[in-house]
Amino acid sequence: MNGSRPAPKSRRVRALMAMAALIGMVSMPSLAQQDVARFHNAPAATDKTPNPYAGKADAVNDGKTLYGSYCAACHGVAAQGNGNVPPLASTTVKKAPPGAVFWFITHGDVANGMPAWDSLSEEQRWKIVTYLDSLEPGKPAAGAPTAVASMTPGNWPAPTPPFTDFRYESPGTSRKITAADLPQPYATKSAGNAPQLVARPADVWPKAPPGFKVELFATGLDNPRLLRTAPNGDIFVAETKAGRITLFRGITADGHPKETHVYATGLNQPFGITFYPAVHPQWIYVGNTDAVVRFAYKDGDVQAPGKPEHIADLPHSDGGHSTRDIAFSPDGTRMYVSVGSKSNVDDTDTTPEEKNRADILVFKPDGSDMHIYASGIRNAVGLAVDPKSGELWCSVNERDGLGDNLVPDYITHVQEGGFYGWPWWYIGNHQDPRNAGKHPELASKAIVPDVLLHPHNASLQLTFYDGTQFPEAYRGDIFAAEHGSWNRSARVGYEVIRVPRHGTARASGDYEDFLTGFVLPSGQAWGRPVGITTAGDGSLLVSDDGSNVIWRVSYVGG
Repeated sequence: MNGSRPAPKSRRVRALMAMAALIGMVSMPSLAQQDVARFHNAPAATDKTPNPYAGKADAVNDGKTLYGSYCAACHGVAAQGNGNVPPLASTTVKKAPPGAVFWFITHGDVANGMPAWDSLSEEQRWKIVTYLDSLEPGKPAAGAPTAVASMTPGNWPAPTPPFTDFRYESPGTSRKITAADLPQPYATKSAGNAPQLVARPADVWPKAPPGFKVELFATGLDNPRLLRTAPNGDIFVAETKAGRITLFRGITADGHPKETHVYATGLNQPFGITFYPAVHPQWIYVGNTDAVVRFAYKDGDVQAPGKPEHIADLPHSDGGHSTRDIAFSPDGTRMYVSVGSKSNVDDTDTTPEEKNRADILVFKPDGSDMHIYASGIRNAVGLAVDPKSGELWCSVNERDGLGDNLVPDYITHVQEGGFYGWPWWYIGNHQDPRNAGKHPELASKAIVPDVLLHPHNASLQLTFYDGTQFPEAYRGDIFAAEHGSWNRSARVGYEVIRVPRHGTARASGDYEDFLTGFVLPSGQAWGRPVGITTAGDGSLLVSDDGSNVIWRVSYVGG
């Protein structure tokens, strides 16, 4: 076994600063709507509140990273604004007292699309203020990629196959992208096109293939993310922003939970959930953003018996990818944990914060003996073990900033000791121009994944369909939730896909649209699939953190 990242031969100066990756993370809507006498009605006393980090270069850099994680998806990677979301490199923000900006970030204005960000620490909020104060009005943020405005329906060009966009996503449509299809870097400009979420119109519903029925399973959730089905059929959902795990038991005749319980609270951005051992589990493991913890568990529990036990620390930092999924090997001796990169393409040779990130780590179940299972995987949001072969699979968010049709996200089985390219290479021996000339010895070692998905899809959780309700052809296939693009001129993703395996243990590279319709013809998104699991009755459940609901897809024939 080669359990570590391929060793670099030299240390080189980082070529450029990359913005923190945005897919799968919470965005920060409108901060500066208009130039008003009192900045968004901030109390007069805030005018006298000093910024404790004013003028500190380290705070500016930290604030830039935080901005990339929490603000850029809506306000743009260069703070240039997007559509009806105003720029933050503006005179309005520049003239506002720092204390007033801090107050508004803290309290928000939900009615106008700006959430309260009191979930961030005071230090984090002040550093964002410090970064915004460093920007020059009307000038793109230094070090940020040049972004183009979101296109309007009237000027979206028709996509060139095999690439597509939301207008052409339709249940049952088959797709296949190969390494030979990839364009040159920068064939198109890098776009800043945040989702700009709107409420779902009453007459709009997700679309599934003929014979399938889509209905609302649960509503009124708070940032529902990963879903897992317990061996007894209970459904667990991580409400990440709320720091909570909720449990659903049973399904009524009209497709709703019979019971709803809050299983655990007080967690730190929980995402991954899994049960150990697989049969008659005694523990529920949870992937917080900074650690793996576990709760004692017995069949039938609807509430955690107490505080969780700490199992292992995980790499984490302000900004960067925050999701941590967990899976166990079939024999129960290995615990796999995914840890995404902190950055888009920062050279790991010169970025200590990237240590043990962009990797799948492996531990013993007690958290000991940590080492790298596979490396160069920018952000493996979802992990799943094939119930037939026992192989580990993952769904990956690849890098941004190289144009509309680069770099493909992917789903693949994971080779132990394998290197998947990040940050120097992608999809085999394609070199990232932002790290040009670095590590030529790794070009031949970079693995081409099994299934290349559309670039910027933001593929999140995946699951193997192990139910019996769907037709025979679906059994054993992979389903994955595609959260949707921000770095593409015309949206793509915002759907659930199916990866047919044609009765084999492998995937041939093709995939198809399964559940679509989360984007309106105007280009506005109302929903964003995140989690996916097979319920005890064989239906498929899909969490949607755009509308804070869970959808249920069942097969009714026809």
